[in-house]
Amino acid sequence: MIINKVNDYNGWTNYATWRVNLEILGDIQWDEEEEFEMIDEDTLKEYVENAVFDNYSGNMGLMEDYARAFLANVNYREILDSILENENLTGSNIHK
Repeated sequence: MIINKVNDYNGWTNYATWRVNLEILGDIQWDEEEEFEMIDEDTLKEYVENAVFDNYSGNMGLMEDYARAFLANVNYREILDSILENENLTGSNIHK
């Protein structure tokens, strides 16, 4: 049996990518965000990590370990490509 590993979770690479895009990044209007003049994979990753971890201080222990392992599976390149396509963001303000 051959399993297609490309876009195998609701059109996304995996569950982590789909869920982060849906629940953390999906409602942002990127073309209206002044602070995102230079959008790239690192910007997306930093934004997600801030959304997940900024409300907590100190060591969250096992919960943090699981959250970081989950986020490590996110395909930020795929999310970036989707944002660029959906928002029609092109030109000098976009950094790939």
